[in-house]
Amino acid sequence: MSSDSLSIVIVSPEFYPLAKTGGLADVTSALSKSLCKLGHQVKVFLPLYRVAQKNGQIKNSGLKPVQIPVGEKSVEAGLKVTTVPGHPAEVFLIDCPKYFDRPEITRDHNTGLPYPDNDERFILFNRAVLEYLKMLGLKPDVIQCNDWQAALIPVYLKNIYSEDLFYQNIPSLLSINNLALQGIFPRSAFAKLRLPQDVLPLFDFHNKISFLKAGILSADILSTVSENYAVEIQASAEIGYGLEEALRLRNNDLYGILNGADYEEWSPSTDKYIPHQYAETDFAAKRKNKQALLEQCGFAAQKLNWPALGVVTRMVEQKGMDLILDVAPELLHKEVVLVVLGKGDAKYEHAFRELEKKYPDRVKVFVAFDEKLAHLIEAGSDIYLMPSKFEPCGLNQLYSFKYGTVPIVRKTGGLTDTVEDYKNGAGTGIVFEGYYSFEFMEALDRALELYKDKPVWEKLQKEGMKQDFSWEKAAQKYVELYRLVKKS
Repeated sequence: MSSDSLSIVIVSPEFYPLAKTGGLADVTSALSKSLCKLGHQVKVFLPLYRVAQKNGQIKNSGLKPVQIPVGEKSVEAGLKVTTVPGHPAEVFLIDCPKYFDRPEITRDHNTGLPYPDNDERFILFNRAVLEYLKMLGLKPDVIQCNDWQAALIPVYLKNIYSEDLFYQNIPSLLSINNLALQGIFPRSAFAKLRLPQDVLPLFDFHNKISFLKAGILSADILSTVSENYAVEIQASAEIGYGLEEALRLRNNDLYGILNGADYEEWSPSTDKYIPHQYAETDFAAKRKNKQALLEQCGFAAQKLNWPALGVVTRMVEQKGMDLILDVAPELLHKEVVLVVLGKGDAKYEHAFRELEKKYPDRVKVFVAFDEKLAHLIEAGSDIYLMPSKFEPCGLNQLYSFKYGTVPIVRKTGGLTDTVEDYKNGAGTGIVFEGYYSFEFMEALDRALELYKDKPVWEKLQKEGMKQDFSWEKAAQKYVELYRLVKKS
């Protein structure tokens, strides 16, 4: 390791391809890969979920298990290790079958609700990471902690491990990928943390406790995933989800860095998941992918000339599911097909299944996580729908650009930072402002009119395909933050 390279530990609940429920897995994987390419040493810590055991070649680390206090209990945790083919970062996995050997990552697959012991699961994860850092002799220049599931690391560093010389001068960066997910638990859960009582105010949140709030108030520096979202979460109670005051207190330490797209995974010219690879000008091959998508959906061949609308998402309120359902009756009387892939809240899964039953010849809904199908939807769709209520950064609009799939987005968060509304012959997508179904429908009508004019539509596609949101730029900005917090 050269003298100006950094030792970085990233603690995350998700990492592609080992464990993924959403964009955080892609972000963790792509950022760590880009940091390694810049010459830095990166280690990633992840829970050893059942899905990670299936997706990776897991080996023993050679280190003894540790006993982690969780309330009055002592729970054993081990350490496994793996590498991902083509990925330079080493991945350490906290092994505790009691907490992590389950069908899903954070939710009960029967009820769809979060596991009731998620507090204990991630208390153990955070403390086990810190214990194993010392056993490995791994004293990084910075620990980057992703979301509420890793937000206890800064709290423990400052309150439990502060007297231990090994942990002194290890700064923490808390990265907020989605403020709506806060790790909120009953006040009684505070005792499980085994922290001094005077630390309770850091967690206090409307007669409950929030792991994320404590992390925000304890981390040395904070980041979030777009410049616009960093402003919105401080200004708006609706988007700040009750943490806007805590974030305003940390305003001088909060930085917005726009996520990148991993073009090694998401590029139509090299995509291993799509049947027909294509370059920026090869719209004939894109059309072949559209044909493959329509065949997989069971749509009639004559619908190939209709606009195909794609959605790959978590089915939750944040993602604008209500708006899509609201406009569906009007939209689906037009010559369009709609393909939806995702899992999430039971009410939305049910509503979209019912929509498919009502319009079986033009709506196909896949209630699943399916990486291969996600790529085919990006390649085979003409238009990508992203009417988010809020969106910290968003990745699918970036993927859509590269695949020549025109995004329709709401003006919020990272969507504002990345998509330029098409006007007067220039732009990269269609943008609407208010969270109203009539505004969304107006945006859809604009797109459908543009689609009829093939030269104009191809110009819009090509403009998107020229966009460069590579991770290297974002990774360099993270390195600046690491150096900043290391100096302070």
